[in-house]
Amino acid sequence: MYSKEEHSRLRAEFWTQFGKMLKPFKSEEGKRINWTNYKTGVKNVFFKMDADKKKCSIGIYITHKDTEVQELFYDQFIDMKSYLHSILEEEWTWELHAQNEQYQTISRIYIEKEGVNMFKPEDQPEIYEFLKPRILKLDEFWRDVKEIFQELYK
Repeated sequence: MYSKEEHSRLRAEFWTQFGKMLKPFKSEEGKRINWTNYKTGVKNVFFKMDADKKKCSIGIYITHKDTEVQELFYDQFIDMKSYLHSILEEEWTWELHAQNEQYQTISRIYIEKEGVNMFKPEDQPEIYEFLKPRILKLDEFWRDVKEIFQELYK
């Protein structure tokens, strides 16, 4: 069992190492990017990666406080579902209404890998290999559709 400080340090090391692994990769627009803190450029739309002692995940999160606006964005993603899945080359889980860690209603499109522990060094390569191609493919998808979502805010 790790202390709170050790837990935080190990998490930071894990994500720092992942960031270093992705540093050579530029975005689909040819720009340098902080992959572990991906900026979509659209308010309340996030690409989030997570890992803990039981699983890892990656997803698209829509966090607008107004549920009608949140649903509008979610519906726009639904309209692009087949395109998204064609780029990802797999199907993800879609949830119109879920709760985040702060018990706020969000929408999310995500995939998880169970049975991996970010605190076990032997599991880390498997987690990195799960997350890396998916964040790169999300970037490819986002390059093509970002403007549509930016227009929704106008």
